[in-house]
Order: sequence, then structure tokens, then C-alpha cells
Amino acid sequence: MAKSALLKSSLAKKYWMALTGLFLCTFLVGHLLGNLQLLQAVGPEAKDQFNEYALFMTTNPLVMILSYVTYISILFHAVDGVLLTIRNRKARPQGYESFKPSTNSMWASRNMGILGTVILAFIIVHMNMFWAKMKFGGLDNTVYTTESGAEVKDLYTITIQAFQDPQYGLIWVIAYAIAMLAVAFHLSHGFASGFQSLGVNHPKYNGFIRKFGMGFAVLIPLAFAVIPFYIHFILENI
Repeated sequence: MAKSALLKSSLAKKYWMALTGLFLCTFLVGHLLGNLQLLQAVGPEAKDQFNEYALFMTTNPLVMILSYVTYISILFHAVDGVLLTIRNRKARPQGYESFKPSTNSMWASRNMGILGTVILAFIIVHMNMFWAKMKFGGLDNTVYTTESGAEVKDLYTITIQAFQDPQYGLIWVIAYAIAMLAVAFHLSHGFASGFQSLGVNHPKYNGFIRKFGMGFAVLIPLAFAVIPFYIHFILENI
């Protein structure tokens, strides 16, 4: 039986891959709901609301615990996914004309490792641009007091300016869209596959899971991609 470097049991590895993947799906929904606040009209109220949301997400004890669970899940999912891809490629038959992967599986399922690598690179850049500055004090010169009296870092302005930057703004928008396309393909296979790995597999609801998963794979990344597009092309410069 093939074994992962992270887990001694292949069965346990399969379950944990599914659990971490589905957990990260719930994280995407929560993160999207927070980021959709950026689509509000520019102004003091929009700035205050988003910055107080960012402050809550970085200081609330329960949210902080969930954040660390998310970080661990991302690392585990990424590293074990790479190892799984390597194992599968070593086991893939070679030299047979009859072996045609394109006729036996979806493109996304055959390239989950590549898609995951693109997503991981995006996460690293994304966290360096926003999360690290919020967490480790890179925005000290933009601290201000909201109407409610809370002293916060102005992550709202930093985010808007990043996508409206005359030199790099469009590059970030395009990079974000490419990353969300990778997320969409990754989810198109991973969502339903996660349920199947956990044994949730029955003719009565397999069709629903697949359809829901495809809808999730399209709508969530699309909603994320709309935000930088809106900021760069539609929102008035601040």
C-alpha cells in the first residue's frame, strides 16, 4: 500500500485531504463575505466598516484559533497534495498507446498538483501584500480612529490603492483573475472528490453533490475575481 510522508495510513491521508479541502471551502465562503464589503461605495462608512471587520478578524480569540487551523490546513493540503501528485505520476503507466488520460478523467483531476501550486503561490503573495502588513505592523503610518472610536489600521485604503496603482494595479487584477481561475478548476474536481473520499457516495445524492460542487467552483472564484476588477475599473480613485 502506498504511503504518504505525512501520514502512515493511506486511508487516513485520504480522509484528511478531504477534510482539510472541505474546511478550506467553508473558509472561502467566510472570506468572500468579508471581502464583498469592498464593493460598497467609497467613503468614511465603507472604510470604517471594512477596517473594523479586519480588526475583528485579527484580534478575536475564536477567529484567531480558526485562522491557525486554516493555516495548518493550507500547509497540510498543499504539501500532501504535492506528494500525492508525485506518487500518482510514478504509478501512471507509460509507453502504452492505449493509455489516454484525456478520455479517462477531467483535465482538473489530472492537474491538481499544478493548480494547487498556482494557488499556493497566490496565497503567499496575497498574505504578504495584505495579511502580513495588517498583522505585523506594516501599516503603522496609516492607523486612524473610526467613528465608533476604534483605533485601526487602514487596510481598506491599502487594498484599494493596490488595485488602483497606476503601475502595478492592472497586473494585480490579472494575477488575481488567473489565481481564481486556478481555484475554480481545483474546486471543480476537489469539491465532489472530497465527499467521495469521506464515503458520501450514493446514486441518490451524487448528482446533487456534483452539480452543487460545479456551481460552487464557478460562483465563489468569480465573486472573488469581481472585487479587484471593480476596484480597478469602476470604483473612483481615492
